[in-house]
Amino acid sequence: MSLLQDEFAHADGLRYLNHAAVAPWPKRATLAVQGFAEENWRLGARDYPDWLIVERRLRERLSRLLNAPTTADLALVKNTSEALSFVAFGLDWATGDQVVISDQEFPSNRVVWQALERFGVKTLQVPLDSAAPEAALLAACGPRTRLLAISAVQYASGLRLDLQRLGHECRRRGVLLCVDAIQQLGALPFDVQAIDCAFAMADGHKWMLGPEGLGVFYCRADLRQQLKLHEYGWHMLEHPGDYERPDWEPARSARRFECGSPNMLGAMALEASLSVLEDVGMEQVAAELTERVQWLQDGLMRIPGARVLSPLSRQRRAGIISFRLDGWDNRTLFERLRAEQVVCAQRGGGIRFSPHFYTSSQVIEDTLALLRQMADA
Repeated sequence: MSLLQDEFAHADGLRYLNHAAVAPWPKRATLAVQGFAEENWRLGARDYPDWLIVERRLRERLSRLLNAPTTADLALVKNTSEALSFVAFGLDWATGDQVVISDQEFPSNRVVWQALERFGVKTLQVPLDSAAPEAALLAACGPRTRLLAISAVQYASGLRLDLQRLGHECRRRGVLLCVDAIQQLGALPFDVQAIDCAFAMADGHKWMLGPEGLGVFYCRADLRQQLKLHEYGWHMLEHPGDYERPDWEPARSARRFECGSPNMLGAMALEASLSVLEDVGMEQVAAELTERVQWLQDGLMRIPGARVLSPLSRQRRAGIISFRLDGWDNRTLFERLRAEQVVCAQRGGGIRFSPHFYTSSQVIEDTLALLRQMADA
């Protein structure tokens, strides 16, 4: 616990329940960025080879976090949307092909597929039956379905899907499974091999506790060369350091999706942030987070007029709990909470809380006490 108190020393009175949006950094990420900035100021890039060691450690940590077969299966990308675009505009589509998504997706995992309409590709939005969402998605996959694109956890409701079931059925039917993992990676264990997905991607600035502007893209090895490239540069070459070489070819690894100079500043921060998750262990992170979400759920259900919008089953959620409070419109409730330093979000017709594994009991109890006062008022 002393490690957590040192790593997450938030300002007095701050109740941070917004990790599903943008998370605070742990102390070690802040120190890593400060040290990197000072080194640049004093030494420039004199020790660039040492920076590459940190970047290599980042790739290794991400590989373990996703249980990727090798680091060669991962690319460092700007964000989830970029990785989704690599898939959407890399596959060889035919007129009449279909992409299946849910009707609850964040825009990143919707508009990228709808943008394929000019190629004759149809996007099917499937209403998610809360009792059997996987069955609804699979029932929509017909003979023309090329790809099922789904969020591991829905950003507004917090609904978590059975990815192993989807992955097994997609492979059996010859459908590619593309997982937007941004609301699970760093919150709960995630395993691309167990899921048997074709692609997975996530930003580092939510549950991984890193900065905006750096994420990860997993591409199954047998599919890498099937994705047409649309970005070219020195870094995505098989021999990136041989600047005088007249012939060239894209890297055989997933680095083929990294066209130019790396985000080294972001790598310093994210590598440090992921070291916290590894020090605690993802099983423990998941257990602590699950306990905190349950604590919030139980507390909300005891408040008169509070209605939980998220799934009540532990198996159907990760780190998100959304609710409404009778007598309050969401905007007014959100602004009141914000004035009381409760950092949260308006999503999906309600207020969304998203603690993390380190969130203190005081933050949760203070927030619930405040809502009880508001309900009484």
